[in-house]
Amino acid sequence: MEPTPATRTWKIFKRNKFAVAGLLFVLFAIIVAVLGYLIMPDSTPHANNMAIQLSIKKPGAEFMLLRLRKTETVDTVNLLSRMLFGQPSFYREIPITAYRIVKDSVYVNQYVSGEDKPEQKAYKLPAHLKTLDFITHKTFWLGTDIYGRDMLSRLILGARISLAVGLMAVIISLCLGITIGAIAGYFGGWVDDALSWLMNILWSLPALLLVIALSFALGKGLWQIFIAVGLSMWVEVGRLVRGQVLSLKQVEYIEAAKSLGYNDVRIITRHILPNIAGPILVIAASNFASAILLEAGLSFLGFGAQPPIPTWGSMIKEHYGYIIMDAAYLAIMPGLAIMLIVYAFNLVTIGLRDAFDIKSQTNNF
Repeated sequence: MEPTPATRTWKIFKRNKFAVAGLLFVLFAIIVAVLGYLIMPDSTPHANNMAIQLSIKKPGAEFMLLRLRKTETVDTVNLLSRMLFGQPSFYREIPITAYRIVKDSVYVNQYVSGEDKPEQKAYKLPAHLKTLDFITHKTFWLGTDIYGRDMLSRLILGARISLAVGLMAVIISLCLGITIGAIAGYFGGWVDDALSWLMNILWSLPALLLVIALSFALGKGLWQIFIAVGLSMWVEVGRLVRGQVLSLKQVEYIEAAKSLGYNDVRIITRHILPNIAGPILVIAASNFASAILLEAGLSFLGFGAQPPIPTWGSMIKEHYGYIIMDAAYLAIMPGLAIMLIVYAFNLVTIGLRDAFDIKSQTNNF
């Protein structure tokens, strides 16, 4: 049996070991981002559990914590809500160096900082509690940030934000780009001239400046970033689709479809677009990487998702001053995460380009 086009494409893609490695890394990042709060050490909303005393602690630092039940009521959320939005903490955590129990009270040496001596304090405890109920040990595998928040948790949650922005931006850019590019290439004439003029104008604007301008118009926030990045990236898709449609609309099977009386919408959606899926997938993978970079740049400049939502760009902004100090890892880790995920998408793009053999086709637009 002759292999299908999809099978042949996958076989060609598999020959590029770097592309496969990039795809595996992207899949790993997606799984981590989807699980999110379920695998994070700090599962509170936005991983925003602060302990100022524990600010800028080295990776692997371990501390003993006194857990005191909060006075306000905290509801237990279901598994899906916890995975998507996190579980508010039931306890107030206080770092300590030592403790002793006297009747219904616990006397602790409360940790202040590495240079200051611990403060001695006493807290009342319910009689039914055991030692393990209010004393715990916590390891910060990637250290803590300037507010004493767990860096590993915020990196994991930052992956969700970056991938979500990339996905939504690609969906918006594909919807706009494919629609406008197909209309311009298929109908030609003044329609093509007008839409090509619009695409050329937007093409001449720097992407980051265009996104910043759209952010000013739409406001600051996560959904605004989805829209702003998507609206700034559709031109590349539109130009590519326009060129592909121009080269295909004169072929024999399109002329045959017209002679059979098929309407223009059916010809475009059923006969043209399926035959240019390869180039579209390649530009989509490339735009995914570009969207992540744009989001990181916007967050660094303060136009992205607003605190306390963790994004890789905002994490670099908060800690770039520590690059020349002994805590450079605070800015290096999110920067390394951006570099790896963008590089992985670029490897996937190269693999798709080779698999669909479109090196010469992309010059048609």
